Amino acid sequence: MRILLWHVHGSWTTAFVQGPHTYLVPVTPERGPDGLGRARTFDWPESVVELPPERLRDADVDLLVLQRPHEFDLARRWLGRRPGLDVPTVYLEHNAPGGPVPDTRHPAAGRPGLTVVHVTHFNRLMWDCGATPTTVVEHGVVDPGPLWTGTLERAAVVVNEPLRRGRTTGTDLLEYFSRAAPLDVFGMGTDGLAERLGLPADRCRAGELVQRDLHGALARRRVYLHPVRWTSLGLSLLEAMHLGMPVVALATTEVTEAVPAGAGVVSNRLEVLHDAVRGFLAEPERARETGRAARAAALARYGLPRFLDDWDRLIKEVTR
Repeated sequence: MRILLWHVHGSWTTAFVQGPHTYLVPVTPERGPDGLGRARTFDWPESVVELPPERLRDADVDLLVLQRPHEFDLARRWLGRRPGLDVPTVYLEHNAPGGPVPDTRHPAAGRPGLTVVHVTHFNRLMWDCGATPTTVVEHGVVDPGPLWTGTLERAAVVVNEPLRRGRTTGTDLLEYFSRAAPLDVFGMGTDGLAERLGLPADRCRAGELVQRDLHGALARRRVYLHPVRWTSLGLSLLEAMHLGMPVVALATTEVTEAVPAGAGVVSNRLEVLHDAVRGFLAEPERARETGRAARAAALARYGLPRFLDDWDRLIKEVTR
């Protein structure tokens, strides 16, 4: 198949393009949000082909994967085709609804010829998609390998733009958890985080790493902390589990499904999570065994082969 999608979510797309198809990604001279082209910080195969907008009208496209509401209009203008009517189309929804739950209407609801694909069952439950067909293809992760050593007695957190997103990503909880362990916060828009939160530099360090460096950095930390209140299931959590890290997480959205008993500590009681972080720092062997269980659980449910098989089945259904 020749599949057209915009480069929106680097980690998710890295897994998606490992399949047996040709993946067309729009590229513009300035490489803005609608024309990022191939990833520069992720490893993508040669089957990912950049195409400028002026060449899309003549491109053979078997399937269109939309991920943002304005891509309906982009597809009509750049391809000269109507999504769902002139070309088979799925709308991939990465996020939990951001409006009044559970009544938030999905932007693809009521559009003819579409299927909405959610990345978690929680998201499918919470979005109102009306009569538009929906399905779930759970995340898949390119396995980075069991890299965990836990040599640094620190907790790792991965979050993009924590200051802007605030309570949504649990930024306000970092001060509390910094009393249990010194924190290393990785992600975009983390510069100046410790100062803004009023934390000493030794209790909270922050910075951005490219994907190929992030996994190694995470694996040297003793435990992974996921203080997120309301997002979709974070791929960073699943990547940490693949690395063999013990995880400590709020029991929100899909986390309780992703982290089974023995793979970490999941709770909405902050004191339980605080004590769990301290416990993993104090007991490296327990952290190691919990991390092994986390890796086994992640490979079984979020492994790349299952993810690609699920997508291939859906692609055949939509395009037949």
